[in-house]
Amino acid sequence: MNELERLIAIEEIKRLKARYFRAVDSSDAEMLGGLLAEDCMLDYRGSCTDPATGRDYLPGVNMVVNGRAALPTGGLASMGIVSVHQGHHCEIELTSDTTAQALWSMTDRLYLPDGAPFSLVTGYGHYHETYEKTGATWEIRTLRLTRIRIDAI
Repeated sequence: MNELERLIAIEEIKRLKARYFRAVDSSDAEMLGGLLAEDCMLDYRGSCTDPATGRDYLPGVNMVVNGRAALPTGGLASMGIVSVHQGHHCEIELTSDTTAQALWSMTDRLYLPDGAPFSLVTGYGHYHETYEKTGATWEIRTLRLTRIRIDAI
């Protein structure tokens, strides 16, 4: 892979992650499924647990999705949650012509429905991901979300 091909691959992975955030925030399961490898593994365990206190603000989102077919169709919207994700800095490393890994700094805001114990949960952390290029398309192969801090009001 030459330098131009490497830069194009990195840009394609950045666009893939932007579409991931849009699909999650719009609860578009069809779009999200199209971004994932068929045998993906998405690890959201502890995704709403504050590491400093151990408090899990949304235990209902602790899950591991094994395979694109196991992806929940309703997303956060099915729980009455509106999410707003922002990806910040990324460290993308191409591990071969068709594989890559990345670490994404992120912030998300989860607006909870009336009657929930909190109205807003704001999380800070990292997405740890691997990717695979199938044909001409990069897909998310694995994803693990870790937290630095969670605030709730």
